[in-house]
Amino acid sequence: MINKQKFFFYSLFIGLFATLTMCGSCNRDNGQADDERYIEEGKQLAQKHCSTCHQAPDASLLDKATWDKGVLPAMAAKFGIRPFMGDYLVYSSSAISNADWHKIVMYYKGAAPDKLLIPKPNAVKDWAIFSLKRPAKVDTTDGMAMTTMVAFNPNDKSFYTGGAGDKLYKWDSNLNATVVKKFQSPVVDADFFKTDANPNGAIITCIGVLPPNDQLKGKLISINLSSKLKGKDSVLITDSLPRPAKSAYVDFNKDGLMDYVSCGFGHNKGGLFLVQQQPAHQFTKKIIRAMPGPSQLYIDDYNHDGWPDIVCLFAQADEGVWLFLNDKKGGFTTQNLVHFPSVYGSSSFQFIDFNNDGKPDILYTCGDNNDYSPIFKPYHGVYIFTNQGNWKFKQTYFYHINGCSKAIATDFDHDGDLDLAVIAFFPDFKYHPTEGFTYHEQTSPGKFKVHEIPVNPYGRWLAMDVNDIDGDGNMDIVLGNFSVGAKGLINQKDYNPNWDMYSPITVLHNTIKKKH
Repeated sequence: MINKQKFFFYSLFIGLFATLTMCGSCNRDNGQADDERYIEEGKQLAQKHCSTCHQAPDASLLDKATWDKGVLPAMAAKFGIRPFMGDYLVYSSSAISNADWHKIVMYYKGAAPDKLLIPKPNAVKDWAIFSLKRPAKVDTTDGMAMTTMVAFNPNDKSFYTGGAGDKLYKWDSNLNATVVKKFQSPVVDADFFKTDANPNGAIITCIGVLPPNDQLKGKLISINLSSKLKGKDSVLITDSLPRPAKSAYVDFNKDGLMDYVSCGFGHNKGGLFLVQQQPAHQFTKKIIRAMPGPSQLYIDDYNHDGWPDIVCLFAQADEGVWLFLNDKKGGFTTQNLVHFPSVYGSSSFQFIDFNNDGKPDILYTCGDNNDYSPIFKPYHGVYIFTNQGNWKFKQTYFYHINGCSKAIATDFDHDGDLDLAVIAFFPDFKYHPTEGFTYHEQTSPGKFKVHEIPVNPYGRWLAMDVNDIDGDGNMDIVLGNFSVGAKGLINQKDYNPNWDMYSPITVLHNTIKKKH
């Protein structure tokens, strides 16, 4: 038996020997050929091993330094490999051999570019059709603004916000806020409904613990927003959810009882959950897809068979949009619609028909930039994938935005086509802060004029909703300010935030005159 200390140095020697052997081959006459062979073998091994958990990322997606110092050490841990003094210790219990792992390392460090080329902006800086509206009074008792949700309620024509202070606020058209209720954790989603028994109801999603974690502390709660009976205004639907981010409701099995589905984002663990109501009005919870990262979903009858289906964005590790078709037996059949590499940082999507052909298209953003590769990326931004039929999608629009986090499509200018409102939580704060909010005006089918609205001094936008909040017939935009710029939430060194740290919301009032 080899004791632990001897095995440690034996593993170190093997790792260094493999690396030196590969590097030493460069000094031989056939060194370049060997080097290219190792890189090609490493690429094939990366495709084989990395694709078991997510779409394998190509080396070209990050620069050499980011692979070396950020992503490869994180990848190593997934295989049971330990970084050590610039190299790696591969154990007998590791999920990959020492030689194969070092070939993967050589591929990513050898084939990656020294630097990523970032597209230059092609936008005008103006207020377009919007004017600025801000609250006259701000409640600072919760400290700095950390708005986690903005949602418009069609039942009472008000919009609501949640934040890290665990309170749910109601806002009127004059931007005056009142506290509706304080929950046990931050409110990150509200899905409104109306019934005879509850004419102003909402399904509230409480995330549990806000920073990345796998704790089962999230809750789904039904509330009567008009109730005066404090303490009796809400009912717990389910708890023990892993960091839920979004929820929705429908009667999935047609038994006359409302069911729910919730995105348990989690961190390393998570899943899309079905919460089904039983005849005794109890709820059972089962998992639809056991993967972390579900963040947004829509419910509709997408295959026109009379039964409700689900489409959901998964934004962690195995990134992409999945369709879940109701099998009419209490379950779903799963189909991937679009798939993205794990370094993309998927952040939002909308399932909406852009070209009026009767088929839903995908509006998608990526730009989550707070993991192992916090650098500006040329593929961050807003995309449109057009439905080609038979659930096949083709990219038809892309505009680069650093740290892009959410997009919403609607007809802001009343010209009959869809425009875009887009926010970025990780923009280039130092040199290009106005990319934090952009308005994409569709000027002809599939063509957009991009406006950078200079709203950046008033906050850092994590949440957004679009609706006619003042009843003038125009769609307005409410931006939720998550003002914190703590270490790890800003990727640019020596930058001090210069935006408003306390106002929880800012409104872009749509001033356009309706066309007749």
